[in-house]
Amino acid sequence: AFGASPGNAARALPAAVDIQPACLGLYCGRTVLSVNGSVETYGDCGVCPRGQRTDDNKICRECLGSPDRYDWLYLGFMAMLPLVLHWFFIEWYSGKKSSSALLQHLTALLECSMAALVTLLLSDPVGSLHIRSCPVKKLSDWYTMLYNPSPDYITTVHCTHEAVYPLYTIVFIYYAFCLVLMMLLRPLLVKKIACGLGRSDRFKSIYAALYFFPILTVLQAVGGGLLYYAFPYIILVLSLVTLAVYMSASEVEFFKDLLVRKKRLVVLFSHWLLHAYGIISISKLDKLEQDLPLLALVPAPALFYLMTAKYTEPSRILSEGGNGH
Repeated sequence: AFGASPGNAARALPAAVDIQPACLGLYCGRTVLSVNGSVETYGDCGVCPRGQRTDDNKICRECLGSPDRYDWLYLGFMAMLPLVLHWFFIEWYSGKKSSSALLQHLTALLECSMAALVTLLLSDPVGSLHIRSCPVKKLSDWYTMLYNPSPDYITTVHCTHEAVYPLYTIVFIYYAFCLVLMMLLRPLLVKKIACGLGRSDRFKSIYAALYFFPILTVLQAVGGGLLYYAFPYIILVLSLVTLAVYMSASEVEFFKDLLVRKKRLVVLFSHWLLHAYGIISISKLDKLEQDLPLLALVPAPALFYLMTAKYTEPSRILSEGGNGH
C-alpha cells in the first residue's frame, strides 16, 4: 500500500459528484437550468413550469407528445356537453309555434364549432390544429394539488402543476370562448327571428346557458379526472335513459310514428350517434375486427323499446287486470 504510485492513487479516488437532497413529493421536480453537451444543470426542487411534468428521475421535462385517441374522445365529450345543453334548452323554450328553433340550433352548433377551432389554434403550438400534451398515467395526475409534500409536517412545498397538460385547462378555455361567442351572436339572432315567442321567453335559452356554463366549469375543476375515466359509461347510460324517457313522453309505439314525425327520427338518430360514441370510447377501436361489430348494437335499445312498448302500456295492463277480476 505504501509503495503505490501517485498515479494509481489518483485513479483510485472516486469522481466528485454533486449530491443534491432528495426531491420529495409525487409531483415535485427540478427544472433544467442549462444544458452543456450531455451535462444538465438543475434548479431547486419545486413546481414544474406550465407545459412540463416530472419524469421518473424527478426532472421537469417538456410535454412533447400528442393526445392519443382516448384523449381526443374525452375532449370531444367535453366539447359536446355545452352543445347538447344548448339544443335541449332551445327546444325546451322555443315552443311549438316558434319557427326559430332550427336556426337557433344551427347557431349553437356554429358557436361551439368556432370556439373549438379557436381553442385549438391558440393552444401550443399556436396556429396549428395539433396540440402537444403529456400522457395521463393515473387518476392522481389530475389532482396534483392534493400531493404537495410537507417534509417537516409544518412547511408545505407547493408543487401543483398541470401534469395532464393541456387536457385540464383547455376545457376552461373552450367554455370561455363558447360563452363569449354566444353573447355576441345569439341575442342578435333571437331578437330578429324569434317572432313566435314573447319578449320574456325568447331569451330564456340564453339565460339557461348563463347557469349551466358555471356548472360545467365547476364540474371540470372538481371532477375532471373522474370524467376522464368514466365519460364512456356516462354517455351510454344517459343516451339509454333519455331515449326511453323521450319515447315514453312522446308516446312512440310503432315504427310508423317515427316516420310520420321527422323530428322524432332526428332525435332517434342523435341518440344513436351518442350511443356509438360511447361504444367507440370504451373500445378505443384498438382492434377493428373485434370492436367494429359492437356498433351493430347501437339500434338494439330503440328496437327493443318499439317492439315491447305495446305490451307495457299502462291502460292495457289496467284493462287486463280489470278483466281478470
